[in-house]
Formats: sequence, C-alpha cells, structure tokens
Amino acid sequence: MPAPLHTFTHQQSATDSPWTTRERLGLLLWHFVWPLLCAWTPKPLNAWRLLVLRAFGARLHGQPQVHPRARIQIPWNLTLHDRATLGDRANAYSLGPIEIGPRATVAQEAYLCAGTHDFDDPRLPLQTAPIRVEADAFIFARVFVMPGITIGARAIVGAGSVVTKDVPPDAIAVGNPCRVLRSRGEVK
Repeated sequence: MPAPLHTFTHQQSATDSPWTTRERLGLLLWHFVWPLLCAWTPKPLNAWRLLVLRAFGARLHGQPQVHPRARIQIPWNLTLHDRATLGDRANAYSLGPIEIGPRATVAQEAYLCAGTHDFDDPRLPLQTAPIRVEADAFIFARVFVMPGITIGARAIVGAGSVVTKDVPPDAIAVGNPCRVLRSRGEVK
C-alpha cells in the first residue's frame, strides 16, 4: 500500500512556498551549483558529484553512481545506497524523501515524483510522500513513479510505465497504469 501523503497545511495558496527561507536559499544555491560544478563533468568524475551532493545534505552510502545529467530537485531529500544508479536525465523530483536501495537502477529519463497537490482543497497545498526503490530493483527508461510508491527488491518496471501502486518484490511490471505481469523466474 502506498505511503500516506503529507500535506503542507500552512500554505495559504498554491503560490506560497512550503519551504522555509533557509531551504529556499539552499535550493537557489543548489540550482546554480549542480549545473556549474557537476552537469558538465565526464562520467568518471562520479566521486566529485557525490562530494557535491553530500555537501548539500544527500545521504550517500558506499559508492552510488549519479550520471552528470541526472536531475535532483532537493538533494537533502535524497538517499542513495551502495551501487545505486541514477541514470542519464533521470529525474529525482524529491519534494519528499526518495531512497534508492543498494544496486538498484533508475534508468535514463525515469521520473520519481515525490510531490503532488491536494486537488480537493481550493488552496491546492503541496502533498509529499516518500518513494522507495529497494535493493536490486530496475526501473527502465521513461518510467513515471507517483508519490508514496515502493518498488520492491529485485522488481523490474518496464519502459514507459506509470507506477500508481506499489510493485512487490521480484515482480515484473509494465504498462499505464503499471500492473504486475509475473514474478521473476516464473515460466511464461
């Protein structure tokens, strides 16, 4: 079952920021630092990109891989474990926490979206929920993952899928909306 959404109830309107002044200054600095210091770097300079991410509060364990053209909205909401991979132009829209487990891969142009809005409230306040990609999972190209979703250990999510519900461990899931086809190792 997806994680419950956290609503920023102090927002008076959709145009009010849910972030503190300090967070907004950190975001402003981040949006200059990543393009200037990281986005142009060759892939072998991964250690440099990890250093910059750590300086902005990302929680990094072991040696994750972050492609220079990966997009990270709020680095202090990102946790990457050993050998986790955030691919070319993958988007970690980390308005809420995003955690990518050991050896898990988020392939090119996949979009992990940890935020939405409460459309039942006329103020449209921001809502966030954590996204968790567990160990050895593989999210293929151009997958869209909604807030509050867990992709189970060793699960595979096929290219172009839209994930609106949790994907259990060892599942092979595809489609829009994403649905489980079978378990890994199961004969077709």
